[in-house]
Formats: sequence, C-alpha cells, structure tokens
Amino acid sequence: MAAQNLFSEFGQTKIFKNRSAMVSDFVPLSLPHRENEIRRLAQILAPGLSGTRPNNVFMYGLTGTGKTAVLRYVLTMLESEAGRRGVAVRVVYVNARKDDTGYRVLTQVGRQLDLQLPFTGLSVSEVYSRIVDHVDKEEETIVISIDEIDNLVKDNSSNLLYKVARINSDLAKAQVSLIGITNDARMLEILDPRVRSSLGEEELVFAPYDSEQLRDILNVRAKDAFNDGTLQEGVIPYVAALAAKDHGDARKAVDLLRKAGELAERVGSDVVTTDHVKRALTEIEADTTMEIIERLPLHSKLILASIMKLDESNRNPITGDVLATYAQMCSRIGTEVLTARRVSEIINELDMVGIVTTSILNRGRFGRTKRIALNVDHKHVWASLTNDPVLKQLV
Repeated sequence: MAAQNLFSEFGQTKIFKNRSAMVSDFVPLSLPHRENEIRRLAQILAPGLSGTRPNNVFMYGLTGTGKTAVLRYVLTMLESEAGRRGVAVRVVYVNARKDDTGYRVLTQVGRQLDLQLPFTGLSVSEVYSRIVDHVDKEEETIVISIDEIDNLVKDNSSNLLYKVARINSDLAKAQVSLIGITNDARMLEILDPRVRSSLGEEELVFAPYDSEQLRDILNVRAKDAFNDGTLQEGVIPYVAALAAKDHGDARKAVDLLRKAGELAERVGSDVVTTDHVKRALTEIEADTTMEIIERLPLHSKLILASIMKLDESNRNPITGDVLATYAQMCSRIGTEVLTARRVSEIINELDMVGIVTTSILNRGRFGRTKRIALNVDHKHVWASLTNDPVLKQLV
C-alpha cells in the first residue's frame, strides 16, 4: 500500500458528525435536568457584575452528575455578560487532580491571570503573595474555581485552602470569589472549621441522574455528535439503563456511547448497535482498571506485582507469601520494606477498589491469614505496571 493511501479508508466516517461533542470537557448548549442548578449558581455569581463580591460556593455530588458542566456553562455566560457590560470580571478554572499539589494549583491560577510564574523554585507562600499583589493591581473581581478540591485536602494542603479561602482579607482593591467542587460530600466534615466557614457560604448539591434523565442527556449529545440514522433504536435507552445502575453517571454514559460509535466505525458498520455497546463496556472497564492501577503509589504496585507473580505460579497467594515476594522486590530496587501491618492494609485497599478479593483463612494453631484472589485480567495488570519505569525492570 502506498504511503499516501495509508489513511484513505479511515479518513471518512459514516457514524460521527461531530465527535468532539462526545468528549468529557465538551459543554453543550443545553444541560437537561440541571436548569435549577444553573439558575442558582448564576444568582450567586450575579453580584460580581455590579461590583460586589459573590459568595463562595461549594458544589458537591457523585461523579458524572453535571457539576463541572454546569460550572463551565455558567462561567462562560458570566464572562460573556461581563464583557458586554464592560465590567472587570475574570474567571479561573483549575482541576486539583490534574494540578495535584498546592504549588501547581497556585501557579495555574497565576498563569490564568496572566502572571509569569516558574514551574518550580518558589515557595507556596511566595506564589500566593505574587498572586495577591497582581490581583490587587488589576482591581478586578476574580472567580476562582477548584475542581476536585478534595485532592488538596488529601495532599495535606489545607493550609493552602485556608490561605485561598481568606484571600480577600489580603486584598485592598480587588475581590475574589471561590468555588470548590468535590465528589465527596463528607469533605466538608474533615476540613478545618475556619476553611469550612469561609468556603461554605453557599452550597449546591447535585443528585444522581435517573435512567430517563440520562436518556434525555444522551439524546442531546447524540443529536450533535452522530449522523442521522446511525444509532440503532434502543441503543440510547440501553446505555442510559447501564449508567443509571452505576449511580447515574452521565459522564460514563456519554463515554460509553462514544466508545460504541468508535467500535462500530472501526468494524465498518453503518449503525451503532447494542452489541457495540456491550463490547465498548468491556473495553472501558479494562481501561478503568488500568487507570486505577497506574495511579497507585509505588508500594501498592509492588504488592500487586507480588500477588500477580504468585497467582501466575498457581500458589493461591496468602498474606505471608505476598510479604516475602514483596520484600524481595523491594530489595531489588533498593527501597525500604513496609511493615507487615501496612502491607495488610494495602491489600485491603486493593480489595476495596475491586482489584483483588480477600477471604479469611483459618490455619488452626498457626492463626489466621488472608487468601487473595485477583479479579482482573493479568495482561491488563502487567500493562499498567510496566508503564511505571521503576517497576518495568521487575516485571
């Protein structure tokens, strides 16, 4: 095949009209079943258009309940209206899972406000001071939104949250409104009371979608994304029903429909069927498992690799065997071995996320231990582990 013809058979699609309408960060022109939340958030932020600081807002709900989409939708409208009125309002959006330290969050905030900051080399306090000075000179109303803000709490960055939550006390001419978004409704309970009182001036709770609501959301997206007649009747209700079982996650529903469309396209089908959805679901579950494994800390990966090696030897691994194999791996890469108690806790954590299943094995006078069974395909685990350069030499 000539090089110039390599992509000729892949260049056109009969399935998609606008594939970008199915990506996670796409904000559609309408957000079905979130009209009340949109209006409430707009009411909270509206004072910024008349020179008054809007209240801080805390938005929480399960993954895929529309929090980020509503936020982006409203912030876009706010900026547009501020520009129309000639009002000095700026918006900033940061995802604390992507920018996963206090320093990265602050530098991202600064850069979006046109402040030149180095990637490293400054303290958090210095970056914060530079942002405060810069904001005050501009004399603007700033809306700073931090998505997945719970990652800052888990990263022991609550001091940063305290600073940011109290930023207005350090400003003379400007004003800042904060929006925190989390999937964990319990986060407010573990925050420093001073941070909680500052951040929680207003709260918006997002309930999960039901099957009918998910169907409406998918119909809106599909109208933008797919060519007419390419979705078999019953595909959208089927995807909606699957997502409704998974806590009403609209993001997963959209991803599943997109993946099904891509599978249909790949095999040359003119329509997307429920069989494509079923195959897509299997692939997404594998991708999710790999993502979870890739995000594990080093010692969790070492323990999982130990379980894998024992499982492949048909040894029905128990805690003691895992400890011994794990210690050998630590020795090979020159890292300190965790205590037996901590290893046991990590095995429980792997059980909680569904990667393994543990059961208590009573060995009489030798006491009790745990028998460990893998719940995931070996090839997916190895593929994930070998993406870590430290583990690649081991596995």
